[in-house]
Amino acid sequence: MTDVTKEQVLETLKTVRGPDLEHDIVSLGMVSDVFISDGKVYFSITVPAERAKELEPMRLAAERVIKEMPGVKGALVTLTADKKAAAAAPAARPAPNPPHGHAGHDHGSHAHTPQQQPPRAGKIGVPGIGAIIAVASGKGGVGKSTTAVNLALGLLANGLRVGILDADIYGPSMPRLLKISGRPTQIDGRIINPMENYGLKVMSMGFLVDEETAMIWRGPMVQSALMQMLREVAWGELDVLVVDMPPGTGDAQLTMAQQVPLAGAVIVSTPQDLALIDARKGLNMFRKVEVPVLGIVENMSYFIAPDTGTRYDIFGHGGARKEAERIGVPFLGEVPLTMNIRETSDAGTPLVASDPNGVVAGIYRGIAAKVWQQLGGQPQRSAPAIVFE
Repeated sequence: MTDVTKEQVLETLKTVRGPDLEHDIVSLGMVSDVFISDGKVYFSITVPAERAKELEPMRLAAERVIKEMPGVKGALVTLTADKKAAAAAPAARPAPNPPHGHAGHDHGSHAHTPQQQPPRAGKIGVPGIGAIIAVASGKGGVGKSTTAVNLALGLLANGLRVGILDADIYGPSMPRLLKISGRPTQIDGRIINPMENYGLKVMSMGFLVDEETAMIWRGPMVQSALMQMLREVAWGELDVLVVDMPPGTGDAQLTMAQQVPLAGAVIVSTPQDLALIDARKGLNMFRKVEVPVLGIVENMSYFIAPDTGTRYDIFGHGGARKEAERIGVPFLGEVPLTMNIRETSDAGTPLVASDPNGVVAGIYRGIAAKVWQQLGGQPQRSAPAIVFE
């Protein structure tokens, strides 16, 4: 079977009429860069924000003709809002009320979800999800993804219904960190069922493309992929969705911050000055787009020698706490540098799941409790311990 090419995709899309019903969507310049991986075709169609709902049949038509192409195993197509049009568009409607039985009712071991607030202008909520929080860092190598997955598991251990979205499309790590393999199933060829392990619902680009595939995507495709993984996944009823952001302050971060009704962001840093400088960039980005900063986590805060018990401040100590105090945001906690964190991360058995009663798991649960408190959640009830099998 011959591999499908971008040129063939664009030629096929020329059969789809644009909003003027005279010209096709390709000649009108509405189609983003086309990305093809493992027989699946990904692209977005740029439309005025206020016409997105009206033009949904056009998106469906584009998706249909691509899926019918020989050699195509699937297609993921989204509508991307035209930024100029979006600026003039009216404010988005408040998020729909949660389905019956979600808010204000007892869920056994589940804590009460904070009241869903109407999203800011231009940000549409995700039905069924009480709060979406981002875990971010200004640079790579500070243990952000490990922190994100253990924070999610900490929220789960504290009695909440939790999902995690791996938004690092260039280097997705959740499949490895949570020891999940295989491809997710789809409902009616469109909505994706999230993968699951340790009680967490999980979605990652790592489930859709091979681990060694180089993800070379431009801005519109980044936006399209992230919105699809967020809005076209059957998350069900969640109290919290944790979003593991890619490091830095690029397209992916701006897309999530500007288009998703984030309840807040958690900043991960190590103690040394260089990491804190980069952490400030991430923090300032969230502030500029009016996303509350829930607090700062100091990761790799100190090292306890396993043989002698001696403590070493390898990267310095207390820098993140001082930074939090300086800028007036909560300090969420110190996570030590231990062999166990590294080993369990590599093995796909995160500490909060594999050693729920350990000291470090307790630290993560404490951070999770502070995050939930920042979100306005009620005190958490005790929940059954996560058992690693």
